[in-house]
Amino acid sequence: MKRVLVTGATGFVGRHVVPALAERGFEVHAAGRTTLPLEGVAWHPVDLLDGPSPAEVVRAVEPTHLLHLAWYAEHGRFWEAPENLDWVAASMRLLRAFADAGGRRLVVAGTCAEYDWSDDCCTPSTPLRPATLYGTCKNSLRQIVGAYAATAGLSTAWGRIFFTFGPGEPSERLIASVARALVTGASVACTTGTQVRDFLYVEDLADALAALLESDVEGTLDLGSGEPRTLREILERLELLAGRRDVARFGQLPQRAEAARIVADVGRLRDEVRWQPRHGLDEGLARTLAWWSTDSHLEAGSR
Repeated sequence: MKRVLVTGATGFVGRHVVPALAERGFEVHAAGRTTLPLEGVAWHPVDLLDGPSPAEVVRAVEPTHLLHLAWYAEHGRFWEAPENLDWVAASMRLLRAFADAGGRRLVVAGTCAEYDWSDDCCTPSTPLRPATLYGTCKNSLRQIVGAYAATAGLSTAWGRIFFTFGPGEPSERLIASVARALVTGASVACTTGTQVRDFLYVEDLADALAALLESDVEGTLDLGSGEPRTLREILERLELLAGRRDVARFGQLPQRAEAARIVADVGRLRDEVRWQPRHGLDEGLARTLAWWSTDSHLEAGSR
């Protein structure tokens, strides 16, 4: 029996992870404050920041596997929000309860923001030097989890998530904002778009997380496409798919002081987990456009 407890299952990534886990034969349980009408999952309403409650759920479910995605994620604020500190403590309470209940396999969602973004990122030699409270808290949790897992006998992997897009993405984020503008006839002010980034379609990220959880690969891995693309190229391809070329207004925003290149090193993901994306960039962008073309999604994105 593979019984997994998922946190953050109602989030942008989490709602795609549930079917990916079910497809791999997991009995899926989800813990959080809200629920979604998703098939193949047993929901357990709980506030993960409330100390005793998550442990009670863990004892009731008795999961063999834990996929921990939940974190504070308010757009534009999460980088320096003090709530990051709360999630370090809450995560360790949850992980300890999981180990105490006899759990065997743990995967935690990290972030590419753990890396030093001041140079060419990311290679095996890129130092871990986060520049934000969010990245610092994630990196600190990674270190704590690694030390604790060794003493508790947990098989553990830490998946550093890079940039993700697709159905359900918050409308304030770049690809979602341009996709929505393409459907509504609006425009979006952008920088010159020369920044190189690694974007992975959300269903592929969900499948990568499920594959990692199912594997016995341990340690840290980058979760991305491994394909470097400029933001301008991505947005222009999105416009081309929609048949418009006047939505992303490049150069209307000043260039920010940010990393020139952030691309995942997917060697371990490819060679050890033996995982590769199922969707190409254009297919993922087309699916995203189709999702935003639905009236209910446009209405939700405007709120």
